[in-house]
Amino acid sequence: MYKFIKPQHMDAFHEHENIAQNTSMKEGPFAKFLIKLAKLQERLPMSVELSPVRIAIVTARNSPSEMRVIKTLRSWGVYADEAFFLGGVEKSNILKAFRAHIFFDDQDVHLEHSSLVVPCGKVLYRTDSPLNKLKTTQNSQSKKTKI
Repeated sequence: MYKFIKPQHMDAFHEHENIAQNTSMKEGPFAKFLIKLAKLQERLPMSVELSPVRIAIVTARNSPSEMRVIKTLRSWGVYADEAFFLGGVEKSNILKAFRAHIFFDDQDVHLEHSSLVVPCGKVLYRTDSPLNKLKTTQNSQSKKTKI
């Protein structure tokens, strides 16, 4: 999402996330999958620390927007084993060090490097989603400025 937010709007984004930190985010395209993984973790006979199913959050978000992510996941019953709030830093090094088995992201820029170290899946959004509309608008504006 950072790629689509202009630098001068980041302060407003962080302020919004800080104010909304007690308001859970809406379930995105992979929320149900993540919730089912968490339920699978709970059903395994070993402790969470020894579980072969581990959940890590690797996101370009940073402070103060991390609290909304953590609180949203908790409200869904998802407890991440690891959480990396990178503030735009390249994700592939973390994924390699963590030895992730699979990585999902909604931005091609993050998948390009990450796919060199771990299998990746693209998170797709419905064509009428606000994020998809923003991307479409910005792509159209970008093409106009190139002409």
